[in-house]
Amino acid sequence: MKPLCHLRLLDLTHMLSGPYAAMLLADLGMETIKIEPPGRGEITRRLLADDPQHSLHGMGAYTLTLSRNKKSLALNLKTQAGLELFYELVAISDVVLANFAPGVLERLKIDHPRLEAVNPGIVTCSISGFGETGPDREGVAFDMVVQALGGVMSVTGQPGSPPTRAGLPIADLSAGAMAALGVLSALIARQQTGRGQHVDISMLDTQISLLSYTATMYLLSGRLPAKMGNAHFLHVPYDSYPCRDGYLILAVVADDAWERLMRILPAPDLDTPENRSREGRLKNRARIDQRLSEVLQTRPRGYWLEKLRAARIPSAPVNNYAEALGNPQVLHRNMVAEIEHPLGGVYRAPGNPIKLSRTPAETFTPPARLGEHTRDLLRTLLGKSDAQIAALRREGVIG
Repeated sequence: MKPLCHLRLLDLTHMLSGPYAAMLLADLGMETIKIEPPGRGEITRRLLADDPQHSLHGMGAYTLTLSRNKKSLALNLKTQAGLELFYELVAISDVVLANFAPGVLERLKIDHPRLEAVNPGIVTCSISGFGETGPDREGVAFDMVVQALGGVMSVTGQPGSPPTRAGLPIADLSAGAMAALGVLSALIARQQTGRGQHVDISMLDTQISLLSYTATMYLLSGRLPAKMGNAHFLHVPYDSYPCRDGYLILAVVADDAWERLMRILPAPDLDTPENRSREGRLKNRARIDQRLSEVLQTRPRGYWLEKLRAARIPSAPVNNYAEALGNPQVLHRNMVAEIEHPLGGVYRAPGNPIKLSRTPAETFTPPARLGEHTRDLLRTLLGKSDAQIAALRREGVIG
């Protein structure tokens, strides 16, 4: 049994941050019911759906990844009957997760005060660009908007380059991870109080949190951090270096690692008393990086990596996606999962990074077709009859 299999989540999310949060919880076993508008479903379902290279049976890569382990209930929340059905579901659920703009939940009459009146134990979670309070609460936010506002783009890229966003949508994904953590925290608090609560996740708050010690450094010194590319402000060599057939990274932090590096590289001119200390290497960063690039380019990447690993010097190839997803360690950890599509065939997607010893969560059900579970859920959870379900469908309440 998965660790969260005794809990039920109503998933009202769309796009990325919310669906990613719900996916993490669903992977861990929380019964996750994706509530979608009848007809075309939520917008994520349509992304890449018509792209022949990035879809399978009309489901795009977004849906194939983010909607696994979830059920689909097509419900029109803008009708009174649909709202009443939603309240019935809230009464027997544990979590409601959404990432609408601030104010939308209130307009739909599904904000926390209303849902708490239905179920005092309900935990609600909302993810938005700027949170539900403050002067910018109604601002429009996408991933790059938040990366820009949160300072991340100012330190990403090579010195002198224009502002650069991270290659992955880290503002969306990190907010989703924080939402999952917030939901679990609220559920644990409920064990003590018997009451649910609202979890307010801001993408901007999350990005500020991820600045971590670098923000503290600025707040102490008043000095803005500069772009350093792949280098590190404290350690040398700590960068990416070209080999004959690709790049590798070196991350020499300790002085003894530098000494071991000098024993395997044909660069005796770098093996000086000054360079044997971190301070000396920082002083001579440009010369060290230049010489390492010259030496490493004389051989293939694999040749150097074998020597570096034997000497236990922190290093790695700079992998592309094919190399990363084919890495034996990644495959051993089931981080490339095979998932059956409901219409036939198998596709692969990233697995679940949370590994538990007693309650593993390594199985994946395919993403549901729009409204695939509507009938069964209304029958089994709410006790609706076939006649009632047929009437709801005729009235456009369900799909």
